Amino acid sequence: MTPPRRVAVLTGTRAEFGLLTPVMHAIDRHPDLELLVVAAGMHLIGDPPTINEVRARFPVTALIHMQANDDSGRIADALAFSRGVEGVAHFCEEHAPDWFVVLGDRIEAFAGAAAASIGGVAVAHIHGGDRAEGIADEAMRHAITKLAHLHLPATQQSAERIERMGEDPERIVVVGSPGVDGMGSVAPLDNAAWSALGTPSVVILHHPVGRSIEDEQAEAEAIAEACAQEPTLWLAPNRDPGWQGIAEARQRAQRTKLVDHLDHATYRALLKRMAQEGSVLVGNSSSGLIEACIVGCPVVNIGDRQSGRERGAGVVDVPRGTDAGFVRAAIERARSLAGTIDHPFGDGRTGERVAEVLGRTDPTVTGFVRKRSTY
Repeated sequence: MTPPRRVAVLTGTRAEFGLLTPVMHAIDRHPDLELLVVAAGMHLIGDPPTINEVRARFPVTALIHMQANDDSGRIADALAFSRGVEGVAHFCEEHAPDWFVVLGDRIEAFAGAAAASIGGVAVAHIHGGDRAEGIADEAMRHAITKLAHLHLPATQQSAERIERMGEDPERIVVVGSPGVDGMGSVAPLDNAAWSALGTPSVVILHHPVGRSIEDEQAEAEAIAEACAQEPTLWLAPNRDPGWQGIAEARQRAQRTKLVDHLDHATYRALLKRMAQEGSVLVGNSSSGLIEACIVGCPVVNIGDRQSGRERGAGVVDVPRGTDAGFVRAAIERARSLAGTIDHPFGDGRTGERVAEVLGRTDPTVTGFVRKRSTY
């Protein structure tokens, strides 16, 4: 009897873990696959660290420490990346996975893809081919594409972009976004939980984009001013360079309830309730362009962190560095789009498609991990 293929899935942040969860469940259920969970990066810092959420859902095979709580800046990210490469290399040496699965464009995914690909382990990349500028995200996402051996993009447009990069079309399979999986069965947040979060008419989820602390704070203060006249829930930013400026503006905001973290299930339920209530998600999270659009929650997308990314119809874009009045007008315009559900991200079966492709594709055949560009 052939042993199951060992599939290592790397998760480095709370947001990407939410997207990976249905994929990991599908791999775990597949009879020909064995799931190995690698938790790294942002999961291992903060108070409390989000590794607790990962462990509550899956046995964790390995921990890879990259960032530190007091690290900040691009050089700190480069050093964290180097620690991630070393950690993943040691993991691959010890556990000999057949597949190494990463999602997106962050330094955790890039470190995992680099170490695995150089180490001769087949890399599968979910959400490749997207456009999203972020800090260095655009470059890292496409670098991961060139390291990967199997491409699992969310949309046809992303698949075409990957093929134009010289990747073999036979190794590109459009699977949709795992953010869609299970959303149809998510119940809206109940009245008690909604009340505990302050019955917000605006929810802010805004991350740094690598500018100075002062510039990040100025933009966050404009957002706070735009939302000051209505009940607001403000979730904590991730700890990319410049996060301290957003944190400072958040602490000073008026009529605002501060919650550092919601687990993925609660966050999805919150988006469902926001869609019902006509509440607006404001900031620059990719969840505004994917999960929020899937349920018809209106969104104000600020700045260029998600520049170029496909999105649903319920999004109003606001330029970077804009003033509070412009953000306020965008919030009102977004409210007129509440309930609009039109997106390119698939039918909610991404997890099972990914597991099926990994199960039927043998990465151990001679030459599979040897990269060949088609151009």
